[in-house]
Amino acid sequence: MKQLFINGAWHDGANAITSYSPSDRSDMIDEYASAGTEQVELAIAAAHRAAESWRYSGTQQRADALDKIGTEINERKVELGTLLAREEGKTLPEAIGEVGRAAAIFKFFAQEALRIRGDKLASVRPGLEVDVTREPVGVVGIIAPWNFPIAIPAWKVAPAIAYGNTVILKPAELVPGSAWALAEIISRSGLPEGVFNLLSGPGRIVGEALANDRRVDAISFTGSVGTGQRVLTACAARRAKVQLEMGGKNPLVVLADADLDVAVNAAIQGSFYSTGQRCTASSRLIVDEKIYPAFIAAMKDKLAQIKVGHALEAGIDIGPVVDQSQLDQDLRYIAIAKDEGAKLIFGGDRLARPTEGYFLNPALFVDCDPAMQHVREEIFGPVASVIPAKNYEHALQLANDTEFGLTAGICTTSLKHATHFKRHARAGMVMVNVPTAGVDYHVPFGGTKGSSYGAREQGSAAVEFYTTVKTSYTFA
Repeated sequence: MKQLFINGAWHDGANAITSYSPSDRSDMIDEYASAGTEQVELAIAAAHRAAESWRYSGTQQRADALDKIGTEINERKVELGTLLAREEGKTLPEAIGEVGRAAAIFKFFAQEALRIRGDKLASVRPGLEVDVTREPVGVVGIIAPWNFPIAIPAWKVAPAIAYGNTVILKPAELVPGSAWALAEIISRSGLPEGVFNLLSGPGRIVGEALANDRRVDAISFTGSVGTGQRVLTACAARRAKVQLEMGGKNPLVVLADADLDVAVNAAIQGSFYSTGQRCTASSRLIVDEKIYPAFIAAMKDKLAQIKVGHALEAGIDIGPVVDQSQLDQDLRYIAIAKDEGAKLIFGGDRLARPTEGYFLNPALFVDCDPAMQHVREEIFGPVASVIPAKNYEHALQLANDTEFGLTAGICTTSLKHATHFKRHARAGMVMVNVPTAGVDYHVPFGGTKGSSYGAREQGSAAVEFYTTVKTSYTFA
């Protein structure tokens, strides 16, 4: 059994998590320790003790450790990608790409550790000098989701350590393997005891303890809206710093002047790849009525070429849904869409494959009303809804008509409309002629409205969450 990592050593848990592949339910990946209250207390106490000395650690020490982690992840990306594909269901090329991204993130923050900036200013009062510096927050609890089981932990853990914080990582119970592999690499990076801790386990035990314990100075959470709201409430009650990345119901606008091939590729990639299990997926396709019939016909033709199967099988475009619960949710929303009067023109049925897995044919609904439930609520599966728009102004209105605001895309050859959309789309990230899903690791990530709360993740913007600002005055 793979153990928990606490205070520089491996520990047994209170229970066990057995991980199976969603591509083949007979493929048992491994057993992983699951933390109980005793292990949670050990980890919080260890991170709290280590925080005082680690905050004064040298930046080169942090940089060296992060660079070492990134190097090993990159050297083992095929091995780690295979594990990720087995346990989460991404196709092998997607999984290897995610591992490579995790390696790049650690390498990036190794360098960021060396360039933590401050300011030296003249005071308005004679004889005084002012220094503005950044200091670590302290103990950071990280609650990660299942859909990017190594990249998202990487983009939270790496900046936390780079800026001098200690970390307790709680991965999703569905995907303990990738987090354990990451922890095993981190355990050999030279970090002092207690700086990094791994607590796999249920949210009601591990997640709630991290959110409520006053020794945990900050929580970075990615997951569902409901859970994020509970985390926010708990952190607000004790005035802890909190960062939330939650849902998305992202629009992709296709104007009449768009290159049809570009638009269809962006829609297929953004809506259905990674089995649609991305918060940045474009689940609302808003199409100008002038190009509407041609777009739908091209989408249907393209979907007919998509291959769904075992994540490790060569030539597969889309792997399985992650588990039975998510599959049930996808099928429930497909049934709701039919009942609402949306027209299903492709897919939406469960597929039989040589192995027992959660295979779902991507579903494309057309002639959807923006008020329909399946158009407004996040499904988190390979389901897309096509909504007709009268013109650009109508399309923009439809795009912004959502409680979410993570990402928004537009396909157009008009510089005027592209520029206007980038400014007026109510989203934290905007894409022009590319899929809504797919972002760089060195620039800010985050949304508006109900999608995000708190400071941005990734890139140099990460410093805002993982540090606090101190202003010092000196009489010279």
